[in-house]
Amino acid sequence: MDSTDYKILKILQRNGRETASNISKEIHMSVSAVTERIKRLESENVIKGYTIVVDERRIGFAMTILMEVRLENPRFFDDFTKAVEDMDEIIACYYKTGEFDLLLKIACDSGDELEKIHRKIMNIGGVIDTKTDIVVKNVKNKYSAIKKPER
Repeated sequence: MDSTDYKILKILQRNGRETASNISKEIHMSVSAVTERIKRLESENVIKGYTIVVDERRIGFAMTILMEVRLENPRFFDDFTKAVEDMDEIIACYYKTGEFDLLLKIACDSGDELEKIHRKIMNIGGVIDTKTDIVVKNVKNKYSAIKKPER
C-alpha cells in the first residue's frame, strides 16, 4: 500500500458512496486508476465491505451500553461468541486483555430491556461476571483507523 491507497481509503471512510470520478479529482489520478486501486483493495480484503452508519437514538434506541464480560475459562469463548452473534442488540464484541475478557457495545430502549439483555448474557455458559457502563454521550465514532503513510 502506498500513500495514494491511504488517500482513497480516507475518502471512502468519509463517504463510502463517493464516486471514482470524484475521488480521481481529489487525488489527481485517472478514474480508471482509482477504480483499479479500489478493486485491488477490495480483493485484498483491505476494504471488507460497505455499510451505513446510523444514529442509534434516532432509530429508537435510547441507551448505548458498554458491558465487559468475564469468562470462567477460555474454553467458553467459542460458545459465548456464537451466542452473542444471534443477539441483535449487541452491536460489537471485542476479545481483549485485562480484568475482563470481552467488551460488548449494546443498544437498547430502556433499563428494563438492559436487564433482560444482562440476564441473557449471564445465562451463557462460562460467564461469571459483568461490568456495565452507560454511555452518556458519543464524543467520537470512527469505525476503522487509517494509518498515516510513512514519509
